[in-house]
Amino acid sequence: MKAITITQHGGPEVLRLADRPIPEPGNQEVLIKVHAAGLNRPDVFQRKGNYPAPPDAPADIPGLEVAGVIEKAGEGVTQWRTGDEVCALVAGGGYAEYVTVKEGQCLPVPAGWDYTGAASLPETVFTVWANVFQRGRLQPGERLLVHGGTSGIGITAVQLAHAFDAYVAVTVGSDAKGTRSLELGADAFVNYKAVDFEARFKDEPFNVILDMIGGDYFAKNMNILQQNGRLVYINAMGGPQVILNIPQMMRKGITITGSTLRDKPYLFKSALAAEIRTHVWPVLESGKFKPVIYRALPLAEAAEAHRLLESGEHIGKIVLIV
Repeated sequence: MKAITITQHGGPEVLRLADRPIPEPGNQEVLIKVHAAGLNRPDVFQRKGNYPAPPDAPADIPGLEVAGVIEKAGEGVTQWRTGDEVCALVAGGGYAEYVTVKEGQCLPVPAGWDYTGAASLPETVFTVWANVFQRGRLQPGERLLVHGGTSGIGITAVQLAHAFDAYVAVTVGSDAKGTRSLELGADAFVNYKAVDFEARFKDEPFNVILDMIGGDYFAKNMNILQQNGRLVYINAMGGPQVILNIPQMMRKGITITGSTLRDKPYLFKSALAAEIRTHVWPVLESGKFKPVIYRALPLAEAAEAHRLLESGEHIGKIVLIV
């Protein structure tokens, strides 16, 4: 099979198309013939040598989400059959013509969706559901702030929060991105290059904040959280070290939490997938949530896809077509 490999740690140019053996599905695994693979920031971190693949994933083939057709079912598989159309959260190896994954990490391609749109779902939907709705406990009528509102995570959080009747605001890097966020269901935006988000929202505090920045955003987040607010981290691109005002946290009853997804055990991921199928898939199939694809490029152009991802210019997801 053809696969994109990381030839050495470095810039996008280290991604090269290579021939690799087609993997064999193990116990409770399926082999997916990949039609499309979504790009995510962890792919960039892996390419740079900062986020190694877990032991059960290819060390040099990135890719955390795919959509395609089940080619073969391994021993013990009960949920799927050959020919089923699925999208899946994988621990790695997604930038390839074939990938294996545990059956419980697959979900059906939503009715009415194509493979390109479906490939943009697993990593972002799993991350948002686990962090905003499970850890963040977002409820209808509550207020959510999402930093990076037009990233893959951002557009997913915006659309799901809107679908579940929460108020959602975003920070973005341009007015054009803010306008797009409003079209997707956001109620307000702040262009962080022009306006300080803490000043903008100091009189309109939030119940939940989803942050991927860290650094100096931490204190600002704490200041604009309501009583019993929840601050949820999925990254720390602005710096991992912060100063916590413990008395402020205690007075406001703030919960500070966050999680990673790739290293979670199979039982966690399969349970998460089941919950998502119950609560999120009906939203996707109702038309209340739509895929936002910035660019779809051929698998061989993975290096260019990474350049686009790192540029920060994109609104929505970048997908590789296999």
